[in-house]
Amino acid sequence: MTIETTRRGFMATGSGLLLSLTLPLGAAAAKTGEAAVAGFEPNAFIRIGTDHSVTVLVKHLEMGQGPYTGLTTLVAEELDANWDQMQAVGAPANTPLYANGALGVQGTGGSTSMMSSFLPMREAAAAARQMLITAAAAEWGVPADEIVIKAGILSHQGTGKNAGFGDFAEAASKLPVPDAPKLKDPKDFVFIGKDRPRLDTASKVNGSAKFTLDHYPEGMLVVMVAHAPKFGAVVKSFDDTEALAVAGVEMVRQVPMGVAVYARNTWAAMKGREALVIEWDESKAEIRSSDAIFADYAKAAAEGGLTVEETGDLAEAFKGAEKVLEAEYRLPYLAHAPLEALDAIIEIKEGKAVLTYGCQFPTVDQMAFAGTFGIEPSDVTINVLMAGGSFGRRAQGSAHFAIEMAEVAKAAGRDGVFKLQWTREDDIRGGHYRPAALHKMRAGLDKDGKIVAWENVIATQSIMMGTVMEPSLNGGPDPFTFEGSAHLAYDLGTRRIGWSAMQTDVSVLWWRSVGHSHTAYAVETFLDEVLEAAGKDAIEGRLELLSAEATRERAVIEKVREISGWKGRKGENGKAYGFAFVKSFGSYVAQVAEVEDKDGLPRVTRVWVAVDCGLAVNPNLITAQCEGGVGFALSTALYSEITLAEGGEVEQSNYHDYPLLRITEMPAVEVAIIASNEAPSGIGEPPVPPLAPAVGNAWRQLTGRTKRQLPFARAEA
Repeated sequence: MTIETTRRGFMATGSGLLLSLTLPLGAAAAKTGEAAVAGFEPNAFIRIGTDHSVTVLVKHLEMGQGPYTGLTTLVAEELDANWDQMQAVGAPANTPLYANGALGVQGTGGSTSMMSSFLPMREAAAAARQMLITAAAAEWGVPADEIVIKAGILSHQGTGKNAGFGDFAEAASKLPVPDAPKLKDPKDFVFIGKDRPRLDTASKVNGSAKFTLDHYPEGMLVVMVAHAPKFGAVVKSFDDTEALAVAGVEMVRQVPMGVAVYARNTWAAMKGREALVIEWDESKAEIRSSDAIFADYAKAAAEGGLTVEETGDLAEAFKGAEKVLEAEYRLPYLAHAPLEALDAIIEIKEGKAVLTYGCQFPTVDQMAFAGTFGIEPSDVTINVLMAGGSFGRRAQGSAHFAIEMAEVAKAAGRDGVFKLQWTREDDIRGGHYRPAALHKMRAGLDKDGKIVAWENVIATQSIMMGTVMEPSLNGGPDPFTFEGSAHLAYDLGTRRIGWSAMQTDVSVLWWRSVGHSHTAYAVETFLDEVLEAAGKDAIEGRLELLSAEATRERAVIEKVREISGWKGRKGENGKAYGFAFVKSFGSYVAQVAEVEDKDGLPRVTRVWVAVDCGLAVNPNLITAQCEGGVGFALSTALYSEITLAEGGEVEQSNYHDYPLLRITEMPAVEVAIIASNEAPSGIGEPPVPPLAPAVGNAWRQLTGRTKRQLPFARAEA
């Protein structure tokens, strides 16, 4: 669907001014501010109260990456507000109003929050500012151009009058909508480009922030579903006698994804589920082990796959090469493992549903719930809460959780309030992983050490195919499977990138940095190895591969060389240094990792990060995302893998066997942000991909070999 920004609509309420930025769907949607007013609730991005407060309704899920603060910064800037009067809340589900312009639906993902909202939120605030000034000018009987706003106060020097936003909020709401509100010149920015504390930190620290787990509506039943132990298995029969005997268990119902237990509290739901006796039909289940799956992937990659990028005659280029290097990389399934497992509150009353949870894609979930439950999407209200992490887990391409919500509500057979709750074990074992991937690499060097041929064939599973997102592929390949391997900034001579689409019942999903999470490791460690074979420095060798037009790539690479004091791969006192560069989600990130050998595992002591993500709206948030991305990526590189045993059952279940990085293992991180006037791009995901290859490249210097199969803690085959 195509979503276009149209005029802003304003409306008066008892609380003051509500400013909306309408994003209608299709030709029949509202074309004017007046028509948008008719849509009313919750048609607003900015609410200015009579108490002078400014509340920003943020259409992007706050799951730790900072959109509450980032988008509020934009509004505060164009309003000339006082930061102390700013606050933010999550916007409810409303696709026409809150669609993400980069994605076409209401949703948070692809590191698009700031990119898609940078101009619309500023325009909304600038329009509100202009209308407040117009209202004040009429009240005071002075020219509007003589009124100034500073730190949330409107003032007129000639008369000495001043007032707060709330004093004119209702009057402003009755004025015509400005067609083209004037935006600030960047040289006049007060908030944008400056460090600003996060709006949600205090509430998360003092416990006042409310997540789904914190909500216990009266009369609520907790629902837990017993899912199949193997992907693709279904219920054959079950006995709920012992489950119903557990105190607090109200009922048991079969649903398409398993057997649901409804109880008056979480403990009873857990114990009731444990007491179920279920016979599973595994005739169509995935029963291969991880090793068997990778063996099949290797065979497919050897056949070359579908060509997704090709230049020149590859066979001829390799034939003329002086030296050919080959490698195979195996990257495992990865769970997201956020601290807050999947959960949601479902209220059913008289054929309508109210869903309350940390919802990452309201449009998808609203449609999926409605279609499954058998009601209209307009009868499904979603109240979006903050989420305790996601890393892609709540980005429901298959809408499986929303569908499960609808199924348990439908199976209850009555109105009521239900909390669907997954445990950590459900989440770790329940699939929707980062796809496993195998890369078959080849590179050819001429007698002077120049790369003249490059081939990368990737065997992996599609995230998009078989989901509601598949139509967007238009019959083409899934770009999430090979992004970061094709169309590189490096001159790698004659090249070919291939993709083998693998089939398995293991459910997969976007994972923080998506395809880049595996392509970066294969590309950047293999390239580093090739450069070393050619006798070239890791950084200087890459700079030689860049064209003159690759100015942003060159800038971050040179900056990280500067701040790290790079002197080559080999360091002193048993340390080594690894470098990697990745462009993803419109941002450019280069990293250097300082690594030592500790009991056969890499111990990363320092990481230097240079990042160009366009205009830095809030440098503090960018630095935090880089630090968090380094920790997240290091945890994954060292320890994380989901493995299937012979027979197809997942071997991991919780943090004891899917461990997270300990605070004592977190390296010191230094971040340099490249000054830029380019439009803001992503920052939530781009710091993740370069870390593992940077560590891998340092590890090769220490040990003499490249780690071909992650994680590092995995024993060598």
